[in-house]
Amino acid sequence: MAFDRNNLSVLAYANGFTLWHYRSSDAAAAVDSAGYFNTASEMLRVGDMILANVDTSNGIFVVNANSGGVVDVADLTNFAAADTD
Repeated sequence: MAFDRNNLSVLAYANGFTLWHYRSSDAAAAVDSAGYFNTASEMLRVGDMILANVDTSNGIFVVNANSGGVVDVADLTNFAAADTD
């Protein structure tokens, strides 16, 4: 699949930083590929964080590059740690 702008929403904004939420059935490896978020390049800034529910993973992506309309995010930091209790 491809990026769906309708599934990207702002959770919080302050001092030039935005916390986003994104939901997709795409695999995390596809979402963190350079270029996936290009159509949102005018909104995303380096350092922004994207809380994500993708494929079977939940976690956070951090925007690590946005230049010339090409957006790249770091690999997903997964929140699905084991719960022993």
